[in-house]
Amino acid sequence: MFALVTGGGTAGHVQPALAVGEALVARGHDPSTILYVGSRRGMEGRLVPEAGFEVILLPGRGIQRRLTRENLGAVGGLLVACALGLKIIVRRRPQVVVTVGGYAGVPCSLAAIVMRVPLVVVSCDAIAGASNRLVARFARKSAVAFPGTSLPHRVVTGAPLRKAVLGADRSEKGRETARTALGLAPGRFLLAVEGGSLGARRLNDATLGLAKSWRSRSDLSIYHVAGDRNLAAVRSEADDLGLGPQTSPDGGLDYRLVGYERQMPALLAACDFAVCRAGASTVAELAAIGTPSALVPLPGAPNDHQTRNAEALTWVGASILISDDEFSPERLEEIVALLLEDPERLESMSSAASAAGHRDAAERVAALVESVGKEWS
Repeated sequence: MFALVTGGGTAGHVQPALAVGEALVARGHDPSTILYVGSRRGMEGRLVPEAGFEVILLPGRGIQRRLTRENLGAVGGLLVACALGLKIIVRRRPQVVVTVGGYAGVPCSLAAIVMRVPLVVVSCDAIAGASNRLVARFARKSAVAFPGTSLPHRVVTGAPLRKAVLGADRSEKGRETARTALGLAPGRFLLAVEGGSLGARRLNDATLGLAKSWRSRSDLSIYHVAGDRNLAAVRSEADDLGLGPQTSPDGGLDYRLVGYERQMPALLAACDFAVCRAGASTVAELAAIGTPSALVPLPGAPNDHQTRNAEALTWVGASILISDDEFSPERLEEIVALLLEDPERLESMSSAASAAGHRDAAERVAALVESVGKEWS
């Protein structure tokens, strides 16, 4: 066993972890020497095996930042997970442990510290999460996406991105190919809306409102990624409004609805404009692919880290920052209407996004993991 990669709960944690795993494989490590340890409640149980890596899922869930009855069960689950994490470290004896954060990363990170296995922290958010802050003081290195991220022994690498993201192509031919792969007709302005792997109620409501207002338009496609947990409710509302796919050039609004988009890089390559939450992986993908966007940070995110993430793109003119309480169907309609008439601004935003990306981040993190692992071996 060379590396044990841990963390998860959402796709925003799992995808950077898989990017590091893919980069290690590209550097000559057999996939069988890389183990992923995550949470039974997260998306890793589905995503990791698809990527070709072994996965072990531990019990537990996140601890809320206030006194609640649910926290008693969460603490109990965490203690069980820590015991199991220690057992895994003792049996597998990895040369290095890599944590991408989230509650799922705590058990094996603590076990690595106890067993003196070198630890590398990967922090993709502008402000590191609580679990990463907890263990980073014991880590050999902290790979961070933003220069201002305050963690011990930090090395600025950017946020690791998977091969599928790096292979996305926004050239004219590439965008046509991506639209074909997604089953979309050419010739329409394509708006993509995605609220993260868990979905976002505010974004869903605004998108449905825009679709209702513009359902007679034949020059627009909306590709709505609603989140699996919200899919049934959004689909019911969309059906009530008579929204659906349109393939005819004069058939009105082309509205596509999915819960979770497995071809997200293709969607970001295909679309003219994207509206998203400001998770670290989303921001990194928008920059790497060069997609113009509006970012709506999650309200109440710890330390308002999503706003800090979004500012990396808004400050360079690649994105429009909108607070959650200001985001509405009317605000969304205003933005899209302006951009429909200003293709030069879209092109400028795309160029600014591309200039802000770190396309070699996964390779840099993998090299850092190797250097730390060699110290132990």
